[in-house]
Order: sequence, then structure tokens, then C-alpha cells
Amino acid sequence: MAKFELKLPKMGESVAEATLTSWLKEVGDTIEADEPVLEIATDKVDSEVPSEVDGVLVEKLFEVDAVIQVGQTIAIIETEGDESAASADAVAAPVAAATPEPAPVPQEVISEVSKTVTEAKETTASITSTGERFYSPLVKNIAKQENISQSELDAIPGTGKEGRVTKNDIKAYLESRSSSPKKVESTPTPTAVEAPQVASSPSPEVPTIKDKPSTTIATGDDEIVEMTRMGKLVAKHMVDSVQTSAHVQSFIEADVTKIWNWRNKVKKEFEQREGENLTFTPIFMEAVAKALRDFPMMNISVQGDKIVKKRHVNLGMAAALPDGNLIVPVIKDADQLNLIGMTKKVNDLANRARLNKLNPDDIQGGTYTVTNVGTFGSIMGTPIINQPQVGILALGAIRKVPAVIETSEGDFIGIRYRMFLSHSYDHRVVNGALGGQFVKAVKDYLEAWDSNREI
Repeated sequence: MAKFELKLPKMGESVAEATLTSWLKEVGDTIEADEPVLEIATDKVDSEVPSEVDGVLVEKLFEVDAVIQVGQTIAIIETEGDESAASADAVAAPVAAATPEPAPVPQEVISEVSKTVTEAKETTASITSTGERFYSPLVKNIAKQENISQSELDAIPGTGKEGRVTKNDIKAYLESRSSSPKKVESTPTPTAVEAPQVASSPSPEVPTIKDKPSTTIATGDDEIVEMTRMGKLVAKHMVDSVQTSAHVQSFIEADVTKIWNWRNKVKKEFEQREGENLTFTPIFMEAVAKALRDFPMMNISVQGDKIVKKRHVNLGMAAALPDGNLIVPVIKDADQLNLIGMTKKVNDLANRARLNKLNPDDIQGGTYTVTNVGTFGSIMGTPIINQPQVGILALGAIRKVPAVIETSEGDFIGIRYRMFLSHSYDHRVVNGALGGQFVKAVKDYLEAWDSNREI
């Protein structure tokens, strides 16, 4: 029998770690090649990690909520046969033969190590990571030694990556706590028939953070529903954006009658030939990509007091998920695609988003975002900028309306297909002139559509 090390695969150039959200297999289960073993999460994307071999799961090396680095071994799978190239034991065997045998470890050292391991296990069981925060074994151990409760730990502001509590954070909290006689008491979780308890005044050194909500009846007909992990991430992302950027909006109305009629004329033939549904989205994306080439200062990001001009036009495409949340897959180098390529890319990303099959790299590197609020019947909207970008365009519903049509023979009233374009931009670096000129360029590209265009 051989042992195979299942490692966390590379998931994109900018993705270095992932969170283990659930195990799909238990120790002792039989696994087939390409069968999912566990689920992981990176930012907004949930992915499955499949096995590369047939075998039996014999060991799990991480628990749920653990943060795993790319390349780390997650689990051990026992396979048939004598070949053990993938086994850690097989690799270590020849090394061990050439290495001198180490001196025996004193019994008192072994006892001390066993004691430390036992304490660490006890600590891990008493302090748990929540859906919002992850705690390293070191932080959990300090919390246990200093008798810091779960609610106290959850309330400590974190300065680490994604708001995680570091060793210095917890030490700073201990210093401030020692100078104050007050202690924060955890608020009891209300039962199904109780109203939520009102906590007493907390210590000024520790901000009050609500406990993780649970699905329960709070008062009569009211129900408290727990936010999903993605819902929490989206909420934080939106609040951070509003606090970062000075949002300003410009609105403009575009006549898309030519596009409406042209699409109706070619969509059936296009679907038969390409096997793809031709929607309005790739047409709008093409116009936005052209406008970004015309106005490169909309294709930027802000780093402190510096502006980063992006070399690539990577269009984010906000897509609705079945659970109501939004995700923004990215069309890389959108300005280099023709309409057929744009259509295939839009359809592929939209389909995989609905099926929760996006890869972490699919949502990375966006330089500008487009969201179609018209899908939900809205004629316009004021979208929030997708950080660290500086602009986002909302596409309103296409409406059949009476409009004034200007001709060389005079003006007359006719039925036209029109829509509103709502442009939100960061007024720290984009002034009203640039923001207005950009959305006007998108309108001009749409209205100048060639009714005889071949695709």
C-alpha cells in the first residue's frame, strides 16, 4: 500500500491561501480519482478539491475553518500498489538511511512536549473561529492562558490580514485590561421564546460586537436569520467602499433601437452557428471596453496618494447568484475580444457563477465593473464602486418609449428603445468632466451601432 499526499492546489496567481469550509469525505471512506474530498473558500469563491488518485482517506491534517497555504498537504490517501513516489514516508526513507541516528530525547522533555500538545488541544476546543474571524493556535493558546472568553476575543480589533487578531493585538488588549477593573461578560444567547438580552455597559476599551446570529424566533413573529459567509463578505466590502471612495454619479440616456433591432435579426442564426445565446451584455461590454481605451484615467486604482494606471482592460461583470448574493467575475483583456469572443466569455462566466463553479482567478484583477440593474426591472441605479477600482456603470432596463426623433426634414415623435446609464465614480481622482465624458462615450458607441454589422 502507498500513501498519497493531497495538497492544496494553485488556484490563481494572486491566491496564496484558502479556508477549509467542509469535509466531503470522512476517514475510512473510499475515494475515486477526481472525486471531491473537501470544500474551500477564497474571498467570494467556493471550490472543491478533488482527489488525484483512487484510494481510502486515512488522515485529515486540518479542521474546518483552518486557513491553508497553497501547496500544503491537506489529507493522506492510501492507494493500492507498492509505488509510493507520492508518499511522504517513501521520500523520507532514503534520507533517513543516510542521516545519523539522533541522540535519544530525555523523558522529561517528552513529558513537557506532551503536556504542551495537550494544552494546545484543549485551547483549540475552547476558542473557536467564527464565520467572520479566524484565530491561529498561538492566539487561541494565549486566550486560554489569560482566561479570555470567546466574546472578549471576538471583540478585540484585529490588525492582521482580513482583520485577524495577531499576537500583538491580544497582548495590547491584555495590557489595557490590566489597567481597568471592568471585564466584559458574554451575553447569553436568547432561546426560541426569549427576547434578546440587553448587555450592560461594556468596558470602554473593548467595542461591543454582536454575537453570531442564529435562526430563531426572537419576539413573536420575528425571526433572526444568520447571514451567509458570502453575505458577510459582500456587506463588509460595500461598507469599506463607501468609507474609502467619494461617490459621485452621472446619468445619461441612450437610444439603443438599432441594437435592439440588429440583435433580433441575427440572434437565431448566431445561436445555430456558435451554440451561444447572444444577449445584450456582450454588446454593452464591448462599448465600455472601447470607452476605457479612450479614457484611460477611468481604468485606474488608488494606492495611498498615488494613482496606478492599468495596462489591461479587465471588465468585472456583476452576476446574481441563486441565494441573492452578487459576485463579480472578470473578463480579462476585454478590449482585445471581438463580439463572438466577448459573448462566449460572458456566457461562460455567467453560467459558472450560477453553478458556483468559478475559480478564484476568475474574480481577480478587475479594473472596471459593469452591473445590469435592468435585469431586475430597475430603470437606473447608483451602484457602489468595487474597490480598488474608481468606477462602476449600471445598465438600466431597456424601455419602449415615445421620443423626439431629429431628421433633416424636421423633428417628429416615434417609438424608440431607450435605457439609462448610471455612472458612479470616485471623486477623489475622477472629476465630473471625466466621469461625464466617459459615460457619454459609452452612449455614443451604443447609438452609433452599425445595423448592417456582420458577426
